[in-house]
Amino acid sequence: MTTSTKSKRLTSLLVGTSLALGLTMVSASADGIRFWTTEEQTPRLAMQQEMAKAFEAKTGIKVEVIPVTEKDLGTRATAAFAAGDLPDVIYHPLQYALPWVDAGILDIDAATEVIEELGQGTFAPGALNMAAVEDGFASVPVDGWTQMIVYRKDLFDAKGLKAPSTFADVEAALKALHNPPEMYGFVAATKVDENFMSQVLEHVFLANGISPVDADGFKELDATKTKEVLEFYKAIVKASPPGELYWKQSRELYFAGKAAMIIWSPFILDELAGLRDSAPPTINDDPTSPALAAKTGIVTNFAGPSNAAGAAWGDVRYFGISSDADIEAAQQFVTYSMNEGYTKTLAIAPEGKFPIRRGDKENATKFVDAWSKLPVGVDRKKPLAELYPAEMIGEIVAGLDVAQRWGVKEGQLGLASKIINSQIFNQIVRKFTDGVITGDEAVASLNEELAKIK
Repeated sequence: MTTSTKSKRLTSLLVGTSLALGLTMVSASADGIRFWTTEEQTPRLAMQQEMAKAFEAKTGIKVEVIPVTEKDLGTRATAAFAAGDLPDVIYHPLQYALPWVDAGILDIDAATEVIEELGQGTFAPGALNMAAVEDGFASVPVDGWTQMIVYRKDLFDAKGLKAPSTFADVEAALKALHNPPEMYGFVAATKVDENFMSQVLEHVFLANGISPVDADGFKELDATKTKEVLEFYKAIVKASPPGELYWKQSRELYFAGKAAMIIWSPFILDELAGLRDSAPPTINDDPTSPALAAKTGIVTNFAGPSNAAGAAWGDVRYFGISSDADIEAAQQFVTYSMNEGYTKTLAIAPEGKFPIRRGDKENATKFVDAWSKLPVGVDRKKPLAELYPAEMIGEIVAGLDVAQRWGVKEGQLGLASKIINSQIFNQIVRKFTDGVITGDEAVASLNEELAKIK
């Protein structure tokens, strides 16, 4: 916290007297706070309401938990801000963090103080970096997940292959394992009108250090780096089955034991272990068997030849403290939810809520350890720690250390989102992998079409 921030907050709070503290508590107890959450499914909402009651029992501060459909969150927040009636705390996705700072919706000082009080070093740096602003942080990172390369570790081990952490590792595995129709080396996304392909391509381009935006807006793609990505993607497409492929086929083929590698979200982890009847592994005759989970490894941080550090495609969620908030009460609620109540926060959906706060100042892995013991699954439940080895749990969580998305660090998330949603990358990459255009033509076409997006 800067000196000016400390001075401003200390002056405004009058924290030097017990009377002031007492009056603050009485005011918060009388009025309570409002909490908007996009976790509106009935079981998840019930868990958040239970947490609110536990917080009230501890502090005397009532919390009204208000479900908001995620697609309506932006318009509702804008309208509430105009009316001077924002809720105190908003659980929101990454896309709103920086724009809401610019709009005046979020209180940077309030969020930054919570992070500093909890210990900045206890948070995954990638998640913090994506919400970083000049004077601190837009919001407090809560949970997230990273896209993963899911692979048959047993087959890799048998062939002496390295985990598929780089383009070269994947290409070596394709040569060793691709044997259709019994085994496809990969199941790449090729259906151009599916957001799944957009996410996979952003992941692969990030891995090679490529972004289509900089601080000034659209940035022409580097020809050499882009052609490296194009050639890599062509390689995995050639090692895939024919047809229009997206998440459905990649999961089905991997579950049937017919794919060596796929790219997927962590929501596949419970399904791999036979815990969800609607998506059973079919590698053997027992749809409830954890056998495939035992044969599986994952990679979160993926690197191309021009970006040895690699990157992980991440989706992160935050607690934002609004500019209309009862600051003290809101900070207490967020601090509670990220500390004493953090395991319950993650328990809302542990397979997709990786712990961004790893531990506290006394135990650096406290929350990771607790999260790994939370039950996952739908029709049957087991803790991740019983399904996957400790090193794999560590790899799952470590992705958030290097999580990235186009446009975040450049302050161009809005433009990057338009670029992704245009599906121009999908269309032109598909033309290249189909042999319709050359690599040079693909780069020129991408730069020409992306430059039109404003």
